[in-house]
Amino acid sequence: MDFFSLLWIFFIISSLQPVFRQKMLESARLRLIARLERERNSRVISLIHRQETMSLLGFPLVRYIDIDDSEAILRAIKMTDADVPIDLIVHTPGGLVLAAGQIAHALKEHKAKVTVFVPHYAMSGGTLIALAADEIVMDPNAVLGPVDPQLGQQPAASILKVLAQKPIEEIDDNTLIMADIAEKAIRQVKATVSELLRGKMNDEQVERVATTLATGVFTHDYPITVREAREIGLPVNTEMPRLVYQIMALYPQTAQRRPSVEFIPVPRSRQSEPPM
Repeated sequence: MDFFSLLWIFFIISSLQPVFRQKMLESARLRLIARLERERNSRVISLIHRQETMSLLGFPLVRYIDIDDSEAILRAIKMTDADVPIDLIVHTPGGLVLAAGQIAHALKEHKAKVTVFVPHYAMSGGTLIALAADEIVMDPNAVLGPVDPQLGQQPAASILKVLAQKPIEEIDDNTLIMADIAEKAIRQVKATVSELLRGKMNDEQVERVATTLATGVFTHDYPITVREAREIGLPVNTEMPRLVYQIMALYPQTAQRRPSVEFIPVPRSRQSEPPM
């Protein structure tokens, strides 16, 4: 075998390596998900959006909640008997309101207990999905986020403020149209939040939570901590199963030449000696 044949074999193996690595990761994830299902006697579904190098050219893919996600989760829910609890692991920056709303309504309609696990963050549409759960389990340092609608890059609530702060004759037609859409969007999202929460708290609490999360009280990227989530009345606890963290570890971020965070991945206590 000559040098060029060896070179071609090297390139072929190098190009297939990401595919093999991805398949191994997927297999490991399924094993841990099956283990968590056995431990909790439930259907476990993961909705995890990370940057993963999946293409042969190595470009990272940034994911958000989309219609493909809602279709897959709705299929999983339909394949689950009504008396089987559902555990949903959510790690996402948000996404389409349509897709998140579909997922949330399907979880709300499930007869058995629904638990949403938030190991790190579930912002925007991820929070909308969490609101459908009977119980939200968050890491002590995890966060949720407001669900106020955004029109392009502009918060709907901020567009409405233009009408309140400027005379109508000084506002252009496009802004007036956007303000009309913004008012409808806020009303629709607030109604969705209220519907998801109804039956879990009284009407006054439902109104307070829906107003806080859907009407622009905070900026859209505001991190709602465990304490704040409890203060507004959400059913939150922090008893996160260790297997959830292990599953999250199998969704790696894109490999970098130099990692931005480094540590020795072993448990440390005052009694343990640092590794040599």
